[in-house]
Amino acid sequence: MTHLTLRIALLAGAAGMAAPALASDAADGDPAGERDYLPREIVVTGAADGYGLEDGSSATRTPTPLIDVPQGVSFLTADQLEDQSIRQLNEALRYVPGVSMETGEGHRDEVFIRGQETTADFYLDGLRDDAQYYRSLYNIERVEVLKGANALIFGRGAGGGAINRVSKTARPGEVFARGQASVDTFGAFALLGDLNQPLSGDVALRINGTYEEFDSHRDFYEGRFIGIAPTLTAQLAPQTRVTASYSYDDDRRVTDRGVPSFQGGPLRGHDETFFGDPDFNRARAKVHIAKLRLDHAFGAGLTANATVQYADYDKIYANIVPSGTDGETVTLGGYQDTTARENVIGQANLVWQAGGEGIGSTLLIGVEAVRQDTQNARRTVAFDDTNETPLADRIVVPPYTLAPASRSRDSQLETLSAYLQEQLRIGDHVELVAGLRWDRFDLDTRDLIGGTPGGRVDEKVSPRLGLIVKPVTGLSLYASFAESFLPQAGDQFLILSPGDSEFEPEKFTNYEIGLKWAPVEDVLVTAAAFRLDRTNTRAPDPDQPGLVVLAGESRVEGFEIGAAGAVTDFWQANLGYTYLDGELLTTSSFGPAGARLQQLPRHQVAAWNRFDINPSLGFGLGVVHQSKQYASFSNTVVLPAYWRVDAAAYYTVSDNLSVQLNVENLFDESYYPSAHGNNNIQPAEPFSARIGLRFAF
Repeated sequence: MTHLTLRIALLAGAAGMAAPALASDAADGDPAGERDYLPREIVVTGAADGYGLEDGSSATRTPTPLIDVPQGVSFLTADQLEDQSIRQLNEALRYVPGVSMETGEGHRDEVFIRGQETTADFYLDGLRDDAQYYRSLYNIERVEVLKGANALIFGRGAGGGAINRVSKTARPGEVFARGQASVDTFGAFALLGDLNQPLSGDVALRINGTYEEFDSHRDFYEGRFIGIAPTLTAQLAPQTRVTASYSYDDDRRVTDRGVPSFQGGPLRGHDETFFGDPDFNRARAKVHIAKLRLDHAFGAGLTANATVQYADYDKIYANIVPSGTDGETVTLGGYQDTTARENVIGQANLVWQAGGEGIGSTLLIGVEAVRQDTQNARRTVAFDDTNETPLADRIVVPPYTLAPASRSRDSQLETLSAYLQEQLRIGDHVELVAGLRWDRFDLDTRDLIGGTPGGRVDEKVSPRLGLIVKPVTGLSLYASFAESFLPQAGDQFLILSPGDSEFEPEKFTNYEIGLKWAPVEDVLVTAAAFRLDRTNTRAPDPDQPGLVVLAGESRVEGFEIGAAGAVTDFWQANLGYTYLDGELLTTSSFGPAGARLQQLPRHQVAAWNRFDINPSLGFGLGVVHQSKQYASFSNTVVLPAYWRVDAAAYYTVSDNLSVQLNVENLFDESYYPSAHGNNNIQPAEPFSARIGLRFAF
């Protein structure tokens, strides 16, 4: 069946779903209940006992309304993710303007936030989750993208922003069992389950689990994911709650590095060609994360929480990878890489809310300690005769062997942090936010092959200032300043050479003005203009060739506007647009002065809408756009601009059963949404459809 015929059949099927729905409005809604695209808990102040959210607002670690947070924040609720049939974090982030995707070498989440590349600025319930792997969303309530430098809350890194996932937790007093099943036109399918069961009046157990198999238009691509996440909530007393959680993720997939470039753009005509060895290009990640959290309300506005998290990451990936083509032959390389990491994180926060009608204060005092142990090794591929092969629809990889380890390194990272933040309300119209974070950053690394040690201790203070003016109810105007830093070892801290150990960390400085406006109860409109400066980047010394100095600088300027929530009784939406302009201000290790930042589209649009015709029938429509962008700092390979249109149809059969159809890339556009340098460019999927069931008991 051709794609065109399939599209016609699926759209006809959607119309057929509409007929019985239009005939009757008897159903009261789907198993998930009313759809919610605006996380209301973070728009209005939480309950007095401080348990409205795990950390109040993720941007402040206090129960602060989102409308009073002086920085750009985007979010994707569980309802929106379900309506889009999205299972993986990297798929979800395509609907967040200001975020562009890196291919992550086909084995990890990697993003650009406001032009800053990161593999490590990922968080789970406000705690660092920084290993390189793909993150599933089967046990996630909401995804938040907090934009701009923000070391006060998240510590080192987070130069362009941070991505936080909010976990599903057990709910005392509620009983439910929910499930989902779906399959798409490539044969990929997913099964999900969500069970909540009280064990007593004040104790509940919740278990989320999933099994997913991957497939796509790409030759040889396949994989599977298994995840299970039990969580226990115990209300020990009216003022005291304990939450324990554990998750196990097991991801196996083909490592797909995409296509090389040719004549200044992606190689055309080979969107399905696999430039690797399907028996060798394999990635596997096993991730265990266990967490214990205690919340307590002392009374008189004083609350506290303390969390301990242990994470174990075991990762191996291997790939044959294209490094270029002349249009007739392809040059190949390859390697196998292993990483083992253990993280132990302890964090405690004390929040005191005081004051009355005239003056109000929310004081945050927090401490955090982190221990991270990492072992990483790599073996390169040695081709027996040649590393070139003829360009064809099916690539024949020349014979090769794995060489002995080309690198083996061990690192230990210890950080100790303390932070203080004051949110001062002056009357009904003015709020001030000010805080400082002190970090002691102690890194020791060793090159196990050469025996070379490396190490450095940094102590940094990161400030945050914000002014919020509220001329009328439901409108906040803000201005903010914040800083963050990143040590010269990079965001994974695998090795620090003796030369790099002499250098101070890189610095990120974010200046921002913006507004947040709630024109009606269930809609939030946001807008922001910002400038993000990155300094202390390594650069060649112009006066002494061969030496390196910290003279590199870059700048990103832009603005964004968005709206989310229930626009009308039948229309839910999450809409956004971002404009970004960024370049290297000086020559640095990244490239020459004047070069545009890599994978920084000037214009981005992301819009998802759900329209409910009646309680039984709904439709979805989404649009994603990115203007052209450079694949790397060389500015020689262009990823063309693209528009993608997605659609969906929803039909509620009964209170306990609903059916949904999701269509991605409705008009079958050929485009290239991400890259890893000039010669690993990922072709997007063509038109595809997914049919799914949601059910509840």
